[in-house]
Amino acid sequence: MAILVNRESRIICQGITGRNGTFHSLACRDYGSNLVGGVTPGKKGAFVDGIPVFNTVEEAVQETGANVSLIFIPAAHAKDPILEAVDAGIEVIVCITEGIPPLDTASALFTVKEKGRVLVGPNTPGIISPAEKCKVGIMPGYIHSPGPVGVISRSGTLTYEVVDQLTKAGMGQSTCLGLGGDPVVGLSFVDCLRLFRDDPNTEAVVLIGEIGGSAEEQAADFIKAEFQKPVIAYVAGRLAPPGKRMGHAGAIISGGSGTAQGKIKALKDVGVEVVENLTKVGQVVREVLK
Repeated sequence: MAILVNRESRIICQGITGRNGTFHSLACRDYGSNLVGGVTPGKKGAFVDGIPVFNTVEEAVQETGANVSLIFIPAAHAKDPILEAVDAGIEVIVCITEGIPPLDTASALFTVKEKGRVLVGPNTPGIISPAEKCKVGIMPGYIHSPGPVGVISRSGTLTYEVVDQLTKAGMGQSTCLGLGGDPVVGLSFVDCLRLFRDDPNTEAVVLIGEIGGSAEEQAADFIKAEFQKPVIAYVAGRLAPPGKRMGHAGAIISGGSGTAQGKIKALKDVGVEVVENLTKVGQVVREVLK
């Protein structure tokens, strides 16, 4: 099993005729994802390597039964495509776009939650469920392998590093997803932990955090109260100076809060195995599971 996406997911790409939309949509299809269409206003009737293009998400849903959308739309215009997907009944929306104005994301997220939908991102590498051969995003599919480890991360590239370690250590993954690096994002660590808690095929979870915000501390509270499976964590940014943004817009220490040290302590206090050397994560997961 997996969370959020699987072999039955029917996926469309909003922005499929753009360079990035075309490249990554086809990569998802080639990985095995069930890519059923794309959306670009004014280009209905066109095809991208055999994939039909529609003017609106509503048309795409009516014609293909799509329930997952992958969004490649420039940041200044990305709010409306998210809302369009919600209105058309899309259940899982994966927004790759980076740098969407926080107020736009917050406004769209209010509607997403009100309608009971799921927004992954923005500024996310996406979701991949290896056993289901389903990829919705920009992850390098070849480093993933099927297995019992769930991966949740605030960093795209650190996700790839950890997944590569897990695969080489013989520890396959159930589902891997990136929460997104923008200041305001949809899914949280707690949301994902709740899904992994209820997935019988996920035996352990790797949580990759970073400085800024309080997502890791909230995850620690949830783990203490409701999560019984092993959790292995890595928190990036231990040497980051206060007040300086490191990489992601959300990775900033302000007012003494959001420090790596505080996050590490919160996780350790609830029994999470916190790895301080990134290169050892795969090894630690193997030891915990075996």
